[in-house]
Amino acid sequence: MKGMLDRFTDNDLAVILIEEKNQEIIVPVKQLPEGSKENTWFDLKEVNGTIEIVSINDEKTKKEAQKSVDLLTQLRAKSKGSKFKKK
Repeated sequence: MKGMLDRFTDNDLAVILIEEKNQEIIVPVKQLPEGSKENTWFDLKEVNGTIEIVSINDEKTKKEAQKSVDLLTQLRAKSKGSKFKKK
């Protein structure tokens, strides 16, 4: 199972979105693997009804980041500029 670090909250918690289960979990920041940041993907496992982080999935993190870059590039290529005139 895979999950993505969506955001950090003000009280040292991290929100991880689990795509497969359409669910989010909230974990203390100190439980995250070193090097975790927003949009980092993790390999997760379920143990006795609790979801645990196994490791950072570098391959998935890089793949998803590249997808975002590609989409932005496509959008910028299609852009014809602003319809508003500068004064």
